Amino acid sequence: MDPDEYKLMYEVEESHWWYHGMAEVTRSIIEKYYPTNGNIRILDAGCGTGAGMAFLSRYGNVYGFDISPLAIQYCMKRSHRNLAIGSVMEVPFSDTTFELITSLDVLYFTDVSDEAVLKEFVRVLLPGGRVIIRVPAFNWLRGIHDEKVSTGHRYTLRELKTKLSNAGFHPLLMSYANAMLLPFVVFKRFLERPFRFQTASDTAIQLGFIGKLFRYFLTTESRLITRHSLPLGVSIFGVAQKPKS
Repeated sequence: MDPDEYKLMYEVEESHWWYHGMAEVTRSIIEKYYPTNGNIRILDAGCGTGAGMAFLSRYGNVYGFDISPLAIQYCMKRSHRNLAIGSVMEVPFSDTTFELITSLDVLYFTDVSDEAVLKEFVRVLLPGGRVIIRVPAFNWLRGIHDEKVSTGHRYTLRELKTKLSNAGFHPLLMSYANAMLLPFVVFKRFLERPFRFQTASDTAIQLGFIGKLFRYFLTTESRLITRHSLPLGVSIFGVAQKPKS
């Protein structure tokens, strides 16, 4: 990913409506399976600049790694520890180490083999451990943002579920997310393709009051997604478990 994108991510992760809203959805999913103030070992695989590690620390002891040394530097600026540099296709941790792995918007990158990644996640999880995956949905939603963040592939729900099963996981929760935002994203993609009015990723777009409204949409989804699988959306969440024996 472009180094400027890491800088932008670090600068906006704690204020941007999308990061806040998606964190609420992710926390809701985690709390379906784990209590707060727990002591499980958590691995944030592809931790980026570290904002995810901050809220994951509510549930246990968090370790993070990223392929980018620059991303790890930003994590350290956030005072995170237990960090490593490495690829999600060769996870830099020992077998059967973690109860939970989160991989939030990582599998889709160019030059990442999702099959290799999922096999590595099976390797480092304890028996009965879980993985929470988030990826972008639908290749027909590709846009300028995908160019800027090096998107290799956008998924369907069935595709992600099949890949999790083929890797040896038992899928527990599979749902689209950002469902309420889908019409807005479709409209934006329709406009940006011919006019090319955007020069940076969507992360650079601050929407003021509209951003607050979009965050409210995501907050609403956070209350629904653990009870109902949403039929469409801009993103996909998958929760799956490694067999206990």
